[in-house]
Amino acid sequence: MSDKRDYYEVLSVSKTATPDEIKRAYRKLAMQYHPDRNKDEEAAARFKEINEAYEVLHDVEKRQLYDRYGHAGLRGNGGSSDFSGFAGFGDIFEDLFGGFGRSGASQRRAPRRGADLRHLLNLTFEEAIFGVDKEIEVTRSDTCPVCNGSGAEPGTQPKRCPQCNGAGEVRRMQQTILGAMVNVSTCDRCNGEGELVSTPCHECRGYKRVQSTHRMTVQVPAGVDDGTQIRLAGQGEPGINGGPSGNLYVQLKVKQHKHFQRQENDILLDVRINYAQAALGDEIMVPTLDGETTLKIPAGTQTGKTFTLADKGVPFLRRTGRGDELVTVHVMTPESLTDDQRKLLKQLGKTLGKEIIEQPAKGILDKVKDAFGV
Repeated sequence: MSDKRDYYEVLSVSKTATPDEIKRAYRKLAMQYHPDRNKDEEAAARFKEINEAYEVLHDVEKRQLYDRYGHAGLRGNGGSSDFSGFAGFGDIFEDLFGGFGRSGASQRRAPRRGADLRHLLNLTFEEAIFGVDKEIEVTRSDTCPVCNGSGAEPGTQPKRCPQCNGAGEVRRMQQTILGAMVNVSTCDRCNGEGELVSTPCHECRGYKRVQSTHRMTVQVPAGVDDGTQIRLAGQGEPGINGGPSGNLYVQLKVKQHKHFQRQENDILLDVRINYAQAALGDEIMVPTLDGETTLKIPAGTQTGKTFTLADKGVPFLRRTGRGDELVTVHVMTPESLTDDQRKLLKQLGKTLGKEIIEQPAKGILDKVKDAFGV
């Protein structure tokens, strides 16, 4: 009588277990007792027993034989009483653990997403504010039009690699304490391609791709700022082995304006006025993004006073409306005067007196009011 344990008992499943239940049980136990994870002395033997049980129970024909005749029914029918002939171990792990033990060749031949590209686009201040369509040129790799991506000169064909027989990988049997194990490695002759090109394409020199320049239009929305990125989906490098193309990221560089500064969606402008305009009041013309407009300066305006021109700022990116233009006036002291101006200022100075009027200290509330123009 065989001293082997019942395979269903080994995997802790019932005899009516479904294939999915058997697979889940095996996955759990294999991870628990794998020698790389479990250093217990009995782990290797337990791991071998678990794999032997799964080899039989996950195979429909072997399971039927086992259910009918037990361990004796497997001898000479594809079963292995000592598990030494189990060459599919790596394949089971690849299937169960999502690539555990997968060879570099398999990964290389799997579909992969193309690389992303980046492009720097310079804009004027006005282009960033109001939006613009800009044409750009991008250099990227494309499938060689001469060989259609085969890498071989037209009229010739790549040949199957004789070392791996087109598989792109080489399997070698290795004896371990667990029995015969299969070691899978990338074929060093074809570098995992499975093919050899004897006569490379004269255009791409066997690289299957060529560099080409593409012209495309970038739609820059109104309200973008320096450093904003625009994503053009699928305009990056082509995918590999049928994978999707990467994206093109256009980074915007906005040139500074000679008059305006930007603060989020508001436009800041500094203007200078003279003593008479500040004291008596005036109407001055100030630039805006939409052209010049009139700004009324009330009598007695102090330097640093800020006026708001509503809806003269930057358009909002994701909603309607615009910010404001904030105009700050600075009362300038003249550096040179004519004789008549000097006489007039002296006369004015006599009427104003020389008394120094101290500015009362401001509390926190007063500073907050000043900050918000209250």
